[in-house]
Amino acid sequence: MIPGKNILFLCTGNSARSVIAEGILRHRGAGRYCGFSAGSMPTGKPNPFALRVLERHEIEVSFARSKSWDEFAGPQARMMHITITVCDNAAGETCPIWPGMPVLVHWDVADSAAGTGSDKKIAAVSEVTYSQKYRRIESLLALSNLN
Repeated sequence: MIPGKNILFLCTGNSARSVIAEGILRHRGAGRYCGFSAGSMPTGKPNPFALRVLERHEIEVSFARSKSWDEFAGPQARMMHITITVCDNAAGETCPIWPGMPVLVHWDVADSAAGTGSDKKIAAVSEVTYSQKYRRIESLLALSNLN
């Protein structure tokens, strides 16, 4: 059993934003929170720029895979305490019934997977996505210290 509260980050493709958020929470919330991610229409593989930005911030990426939110739905699934959509598309979709009826939150941020142009430009968008997620996750962790 994993200690702490389970948080599921949802994005349509589960390749960049949700994977970045999962990585940050796994790294920063160890022992208090366990991060997971999924998508309504997963791409099948994590975005390489998402993995690189996590590695640049010394976050291990072996956890990363693009998967369907169906893994986290239904009575047999692990209970989530908080479900956070990280793109407007996922926020507008009809989500499955989550075991335990978790708190639902929406955090729309820059889509690093939609970046175009040079590798340098796409990496810069990935860094913006990372920074936005990092600040929000740090705020969440700070709130959990108020107990």
